[in-house]
Amino acid sequence: MTMRPYVILSAAMSVDGYLDDTSSERLLLSNAQDFDRVDQVRAESDAILIGANTMRRDNPRLLVNSDERRAQRVADSKSAYPLKVTVTRTGDLAADLKFWHHGGDKLVVTVDSAVEKVRATLGDLADVVSVGPDLDWGLVLDELGHRGVKQLMVEGGGTIHTQFMAQNLADEVHLAVAPLLVGQADAPKFLGAAEYPGGSTSRMRLLEARVIGDVVLLRYAPKERG
Repeated sequence: MTMRPYVILSAAMSVDGYLDDTSSERLLLSNAQDFDRVDQVRAESDAILIGANTMRRDNPRLLVNSDERRAQRVADSKSAYPLKVTVTRTGDLAADLKFWHHGGDKLVVTVDSAVEKVRATLGDLADVVSVGPDLDWGLVLDELGHRGVKQLMVEGGGTIHTQFMAQNLADEVHLAVAPLLVGQADAPKFLGAAEYPGGSTSRMRLLEARVIGDVVLLRYAPKERG
């Protein structure tokens, strides 16, 4: 039986729980030291996943930026960059997004009704696979496991983080809390309303609390609830 990847949810949020504000410019929540920490986790991962909404909104390249870390991956008989993965139900993806044109291999996981649309849009920019008529996160993880992904880093957005947490599929949460307050009801949040395992009184185990400049990193084990 193929093992599913070890799943790390990674996010930076304001003290009041927001991933961004509502302005047209991306709100930088982390500092340079924390961005470097994220780069290290990316380098240690076999794949990085973001949702299609995050891709359209932020247009990220999603790379390992350190030359030394890429060289170490190659020395360890890995590709220079982790596999980049996005998930879409609608297939509404544009071929000119930075995601497709930087780094190494890319994978789109979608559903039966959208698979041909995605292939027609992207051509040879990415491998495209369907997990069936509906988007099932367990099947997504199974697909990545079949592809040799042992550690998956999930970088958002909030809808995907919420689904992973609600379905008890996250092994770790890496949460960088920035000393900012957003206070905008329409801004994206780290987690939304859901029926989370164990309910509101179930406490996750804290793995680490670390001060990184003016940011605090909190690492939790969501599956270890008391």
